[in-house]
Amino acid sequence: MIRKVAGAIAAVFFLLFGAYLFGQGAAGNKVVALRCGSLFDGRGDSLRRNVVIVIEGEKIREVAGSAPAGADVIDLSHETCLPGLIDTHTHILLQGDITAADYDEQLLKQSPEYRTILATVNARRALEYGFTSIRDVETEGAGYADADVKKAINNGVIPGPRMQVATRALDVTGAYPLQGYAPGVTVPHGVQLVDGADNARQAVREQISHGADWIKVYSDRSYRVREDGVLDDIPTFTMEELRAIVDEAHRERHKVASHAMALNGVHNSVEAGVDTIEHGNYIADEDLKTMAARGIFYVPTIFVGEYVAEGRAAAGAPVWVKMIQIHEETFRRAMKAGVKIAFGTDAGGFDWKVNPAKEFSSMVKFGMTPAQAIRAATVTAAELLGVKDSLGTVEAGKLADIVAVPGDPLSDVSVMEKVEFVMKGGVVVKRP
Repeated sequence: MIRKVAGAIAAVFFLLFGAYLFGQGAAGNKVVALRCGSLFDGRGDSLRRNVVIVIEGEKIREVAGSAPAGADVIDLSHETCLPGLIDTHTHILLQGDITAADYDEQLLKQSPEYRTILATVNARRALEYGFTSIRDVETEGAGYADADVKKAINNGVIPGPRMQVATRALDVTGAYPLQGYAPGVTVPHGVQLVDGADNARQAVREQISHGADWIKVYSDRSYRVREDGVLDDIPTFTMEELRAIVDEAHRERHKVASHAMALNGVHNSVEAGVDTIEHGNYIADEDLKTMAARGIFYVPTIFVGEYVAEGRAAAGAPVWVKMIQIHEETFRRAMKAGVKIAFGTDAGGFDWKVNPAKEFSSMVKFGMTPAQAIRAATVTAAELLGVKDSLGTVEAGKLADIVAVPGDPLSDVSVMEKVEFVMKGGVVVKRP
C-alpha cells in the first residue's frame, strides 16, 4: 500500500515537474505566451482569431491555441499581434530637413558626437514605434556613426532596433550639399564625394571596411516636370562610375541602394544593376518591367514627400508639390507591373517625433490594401534585407520580433501608429 501511494506521488511529481520543464523550455529558457485577440502573421492577408504565440528564449516556438503550463502569459486579447515592423529607409543621424537651412544647421553647428547622441534617442524611438528592424541609409555627414550605433545596440549598451547601415553614401563633386558657399570656404558634405570609376571602387572598399552593410548612391538631382508630365532630372554618376560601384559592391557581397527620384537616375540605376530604388517619384514603364524581372525593390517613401513639399515650395522649389501626383501615378503603375514594394519612410528627413508609421496610410491612399501595406513592412521588407529566414512573419523558428496594436489594422490601417506592445528577440520593450 505504501509503495502504491509513493508511486502515485512520484507520478504526480514527475507530471508537474515535466509541465514546469515544458514551461521553462528545453534549455531552461523562460517561456512566454502572448495571448493575442487577433494575429496578422504576414503569411496571408487576413487575421487569425484568438491565437497564442509561444516564445522560448529569443525565438517563436509555436503558434498555438492555448498557453503551455508554466509559461509567463501576457494578455493581448484586446490587441492585434503582428510581426515586428521593418523600416527600410531611415536616417537616425538627421532630425528633419524640410529646408536647406535645416540641413546646413545640423552639419555646421552640431558636432558628429552630438548628432550621434541624438541618434541613440532616435533609435529608441524607432523601436518604441514598433520598428524592430531598420535599414539606415547613410549618416548625412556624420561619418561612420551609424555603424557605432548599430554596434552599441548589438552589444546591449543602448536599446534600439536591429540595424543594417550604409555609412557615408556616395555622390559626385558639386551635386550634394552643403553647396552655395564661397569657393574659398571649406564646408562638410553630406556624402563621400567620388569622381571616376577607380575612385568609386576605392570608396566602396573603404566604406565596407568600416562597417557598411549597404552602399548608398545618389543617382540624380535638379528635378523638373516636362510638358509631357515626366519628372526629369540630371544624372550624377556616369554609367562607367555607377557600374563600377555596383560591380565592386556585389563582388564583395554587398548590395546597393540608389536614391533615384526621376527619369534618368532611375534608368541608369536599373541598367547598372542596383538592388533597390529609393523614392522613385517617376519610373518609366520599361524600367518598371526590368525591375520586376530582376527583383529590384522599390522603396517609395511617400509620406516624407508630402511632408516636405510645402516647405520646399515656399523656399523656391514648387516642383515638390507637383511631384506628389506623379509619385502616386508611378506607385500604381509599379503595383500593376508586379514590382516588389517595400516599406520605407525616410524618417530623419522629417522629425523623429513624427511617427514614421504614417507611411502605412500614405501607401493605402496610393492604392494598396491595408494588408499589402503591412506586408510591405514585414515579409517584403525582410526579403529586401535578406533576413526572411528569421524575420518578417510570425511562425515557429523565427525570431520573436512581435508588435501589437489596438483594433483591426485591416479595417483601419492608421492604428499602426498606435503600437502598444513591442517585443524584440523575446524581450519585451513596451507593453500596454
